[in-house]
Amino acid sequence: MTEHLFDLLAPAQWQAAMVFDSPHSGSVMPGDFVSKTRLSARELRQSEDSHVDALFSGCLDAGAPMLRALASRAWLDLNREPFELDPRLFIESLPGYMNPGSSRVAAGFGTIPRLVGDGHEIYRARLQLAEALSRIELCYKPYHRQLQQLLDHVHAATGTALLVDCHSMPSSAARPLPGSNRMIDVVLGDRFGSACAPEITGFVEDFLKSRGLHVVRNRPYAGGFITEVHGAPHHNRHALQIEINRGLYLNEHTLELLPNFISLKPIFDRLARELAKLMDKFRIEEPVIKAAE
Repeated sequence: MTEHLFDLLAPAQWQAAMVFDSPHSGSVMPGDFVSKTRLSARELRQSEDSHVDALFSGCLDAGAPMLRALASRAWLDLNREPFELDPRLFIESLPGYMNPGSSRVAAGFGTIPRLVGDGHEIYRARLQLAEALSRIELCYKPYHRQLQQLLDHVHAATGTALLVDCHSMPSSAARPLPGSNRMIDVVLGDRFGSACAPEITGFVEDFLKSRGLHVVRNRPYAGGFITEVHGAPHHNRHALQIEINRGLYLNEHTLELLPNFISLKPIFDRLARELAKLMDKFRIEEPVIKAAE
């Protein structure tokens, strides 16, 4: 069943020392999930990063693969620790190895989210813990296993690796920061420099600013679990989260693409190509990467 919950888009030839991933763009709602909720399928998609995988799909022409979720973020959030579970959601008490005390769980957005969008409760009743564990085994662990394998593969082949973690943010989160009167277009999250070499983050920032976009770093999003886990610049492993203001390209109520998507996409196509060139400077090995098994 995992082939219906996420998939891997492969370039014609994997040449770039990069992997892209899109953990929140899926809309598949497995099994009887919707029947257990108090929301419609449309309402359950409020937290979804709709069409982000399409926006960043130019990575394929740049010679880098993309791992993307197909399952809905409301069903399972892949950008969390495996067991960031909310005790308010479950009939049973949670085992001690789980992490019910994180700020993300407190906000209602754990591995199995309790809320979507601006705070809408998902479920009609509490769940059996076994259901959460099943989702984690079925989708979460295979997704993260494949992402780790992709990054290990490119690092072994080239001596370096860049993970570009692709996301979108609601326009309500893109309000001007103190001291500014301009809406945020893009947030770059590098865990305040701990997940990605400053040369890479700075390059992306300068590139996007030169295209007229208002770019900020680490506020309000510094990078989530995926960026934190895979970013280790001292080992020549880099991870950068890119959050795009959905209002730039998407009708946030209907989830339909706006005409501006057509002009925005070439910017991110070009960014992928230019990032591939930049990552060549970090290489130790040969430029062509054999396909991962």
